[in-house]
Amino acid sequence: MFNLFNSNKKMLKRFEKMAQEVINKEEEYKALTDEELQGKTAEFKRRLSDGETLDSLLIEAYATVREASTRVLKMTPFKVQIMGAIVIHEGNIAEMKTGEGKTLTAVMPAYLNALAGDGVHIVTVNDYLARREAEGEIGDLFKFLQLTVGLNTRELSAEEKREVYKSDILYSTNNELGFDYLRDHMVIYKEQIVQRKLNFAIIDEVDSILIDEARTPLIISGGAKNTADL
Repeated sequence: MFNLFNSNKKMLKRFEKMAQEVINKEEEYKALTDEELQGKTAEFKRRLSDGETLDSLLIEAYATVREASTRVLKMTPFKVQIMGAIVIHEGNIAEMKTGEGKTLTAVMPAYLNALAGDGVHIVTVNDYLARREAEGEIGDLFKFLQLTVGLNTRELSAEEKREVYKSDILYSTNNELGFDYLRDHMVIYKEQIVQRKLNFAIIDEVDSILIDEARTPLIISGGAKNTADL
């Protein structure tokens, strides 16, 4: 228990130090015009293709989102939100208290991981939340940062789904993602597949989606198959 406490303390210190580095860039990024700030996305993509890593871009990318959020949403992420955003980027669960702004926290790792061009899924518990984020101010923030935003809903045709899956940021419920995955495994031609290669996902209400809802299986009916020889 003592060792666990120490390692947690160590990690928190590291996250806090990184978050402070992001905050320290505030004045530098405030001095940029909107065009210069938006141009950061193309710059980061270029640097990635030149061999830099997402981890090496994290401080600058988060500082970019922080300044863009200040301009577009009139909200500036606090240190605790930046720390949460680092935790999520590293593949861990960030537990945010009510009022700590988890929506804004998720924007930073989503932006960073979308720079690679392979898409980021933001998974919500219901259609209302997915639509609110994609079509509301958070969607506007991603668009300001020169990223495309898609909304995956049940009503979309296969062709429309294929298009939204090409978005840099895709909002969807867990059930819709699951059913698309199952349907993709039933197609005859690979051109009929709607999902692209899976890259990075941020799950809202992770306990609800990965524990509570995971108890309910997703069942899709296919044509009768002769499997006697398997």
